[in-house]
Amino acid sequence: MSKFFLYLRTDAFRKNLIGSIIFLVVLFVVVYFGLKLYTKHGDSQEVPVLKGLHISEALSVLDKAGLEYEVDSIYQMDAKPGLVIDQDPDPQAHVKSRRTIYLTIITQTAPEIAFPEVLDKTFIEASAILKNHSLKIADTTYINDIARDVVLDVKFAGQPLRAGRMVPKGSKISLVLGNGRGDSEVEIPNLLGLPLSEAKFALAGVGLTLGGVTFSDGSNDSLNSVIVKQSPDTSARIISIGSAIHVTLAKPAAETPTTPTTPQQNP
Repeated sequence: MSKFFLYLRTDAFRKNLIGSIIFLVVLFVVVYFGLKLYTKHGDSQEVPVLKGLHISEALSVLDKAGLEYEVDSIYQMDAKPGLVIDQDPDPQAHVKSRRTIYLTIITQTAPEIAFPEVLDKTFIEASAILKNHSLKIADTTYINDIARDVVLDVKFAGQPLRAGRMVPKGSKISLVLGNGRGDSEVEIPNLLGLPLSEAKFALAGVGLTLGGVTFSDGSNDSLNSVIVKQSPDTSARIISIGSAIHVTLAKPAAETPTTPTTPQQNP
């Protein structure tokens, strides 16, 4: 122990101690100023407002400010392509020079998605499914089918579309729905005012037949008569194919000729 204290009094120890202190001071100075230079302490600038600008304008602003950038893109329907919708860091934040600014813009090309299953869904259900998949309904057409307002077919660009096919987001889809009538039912045609021959032709065209024929005026002249009554009438709207329509004929009322009046002359 005494040797240790004697060593502390020697010149060698004092020289080593002074050298160590000088080394630590130099190391501290180098690290301090090195970190200051590396982190660019005190060198900061305000992030410009880039939201709402077109990407070309935003990049020009960043180049002038001496800032780096990275661009990501997303797709939004009915949004202007190339528009900056988000930035990180936020506007007016203070950053070092050459800091990377991350931008999110609207892309012009719509990404493709797998078309969802909407067959045999009601129109309301199908509408909700298409909306959730960022798809639009172009138009709807109805065909005879007992399933009223149920999706029977789907078309895209005029071609049948099945679930799982890839389509661009925002695409317009056409739906084919049932009208609730079925293939065995048709609308009742209006036969009033038609001659019997034309009525037979109209009935045959929709798959109906002519039933009983009566005359309201007792003339029995089918060639010069027109239909004045039918049963069932159009108020029933729908009837099964092959059903008979009963009609009543009468001669059209003759127009009474008007006799021109001669103006009286005063003697």
